[in-house]
Amino acid sequence: MGDISPDKAHSPDWSDSSSNQSADGISEAPVASRPRLPSRKSSGTMIIPRDAHPTEMEIEPDDVRAMSPRRSSEDIESLGKEARDELQRHAKALQESLIVLFNRIEAVKEEHDKLDNHNKFLQKYIGDLMTTSKITAPSSRAKK
Repeated sequence: MGDISPDKAHSPDWSDSSSNQSADGISEAPVASRPRLPSRKSSGTMIIPRDAHPTEMEIEPDDVRAMSPRRSSEDIESLGKEARDELQRHAKALQESLIVLFNRIEAVKEEHDKLDNHNKFLQKYIGDLMTTSKITAPSSRAKK
C-alpha cells in the first residue's frame, strides 16, 4: 500500500501499521517489545523465627531484605506500641458510636410503640363511632 521509509524498515520495536497487512488485506496492530527486567534472587520467606539471632542470618547484597532500612528493637517496640494505642483509640471510638446508635434505636423504638398504641386507640374509637352512627342513622330517618 505505502512505501516503507528506511528508518522504519530497520526499527525492531514497532512495525509500520500502514504497510503491515497480511495477504488477505487485514491490517495488524503494531507490536512493541518490552525491555527485559533485571533478574534478582528471591528473598524467600520473610518470616524469622523468634529464637533466631539476626547476626546468625546471612543476607546477600542482592537480597530484597538487604535493601530495607534497619530498625532497632526499641524502634520496633515504639512502633508496635503506637499501633496498639491507635487501635485502642479507634476501638473505643467505635464502641462509643455503637452506644450512641443503640440509644437512638431504643428511643425510636419507644416512640414507635407509643405511636402504634395511639393508632390502635384511634382505630378503635373510629370503629366505635361508625358503629354508633349506623345504629342511630335508621332511627333518625324513621322519625321524619
